[in-house]
Amino acid sequence: MQVKYDNFINYAHRGASEYCPENTLLSFYTGIFMGANGIETDVQLTKDSVLVLFHDHTLERVTGEKGCVEDYTFNELQSFNVKKNSFTDKIISFEDLLYHFSHKDLTFAIELKGDKTAKPTADLLRKYNMQNKTIVTSFKFNELEDLKSYAPEFKAGYLALEVVDEALLSKMKRLGIEELCPRATVITKEKVKNWKEQGFEVRAWGVTDETIMKDIFDSGINGMTVNFPDKLTQYYLQTKGLNK
Repeated sequence: MQVKYDNFINYAHRGASEYCPENTLLSFYTGIFMGANGIETDVQLTKDSVLVLFHDHTLERVTGEKGCVEDYTFNELQSFNVKKNSFTDKIISFEDLLYHFSHKDLTFAIELKGDKTAKPTADLLRKYNMQNKTIVTSFKFNELEDLKSYAPEFKAGYLALEVVDEALLSKMKRLGIEELCPRATVITKEKVKNWKEQGFEVRAWGVTDETIMKDIFDSGINGMTVNFPDKLTQYYLQTKGLNK
């Protein structure tokens, strides 16, 4: 489904991860089919320094296997299946994602999940000319500092766990971080207005259900990451009077 969004990004969080094995090609293609105009994903380095898309520190939750991404080479990881519902798919490299989707009219939110991922992530993004359609995010300020030092042409976003105060906003300004990503449950219209007036774009994460999704939709945020992009698509169309 192709949807014309008005300055709003519906990020498929690890793809359509409510339905499909997360961070896989199946999940990303499904998210776009459901109307997402953005992709959110996570990067970590393998034992042989290949950037792969994987969220957790350990493999067990989504593959049933022991250990961490960094314990295996990329080829070794290919023997594992990522599982969700009745579906299975493979762990893919970051370059696989860019090969399949970089030419599409999408916005990408790439989270630096592992250590020392900023530079290799920027190198691949440069290779695919992603400067104008990517926001590189992290919970780790040191990774974002590395990014801004090495590749200042990329927008950066800080994923805030809980408190968003003036000290945090000042630090973000000092480091040149353009996007604030607060947990959805702390968002209000007044806060979003203040953050935007200070020059930040605002994207919500932790949108765990439709109630939260609807509550924050009209707060003025620039976008949100959701595991169910189809539901956000339908709600967006409904609010615009396009879902007849």
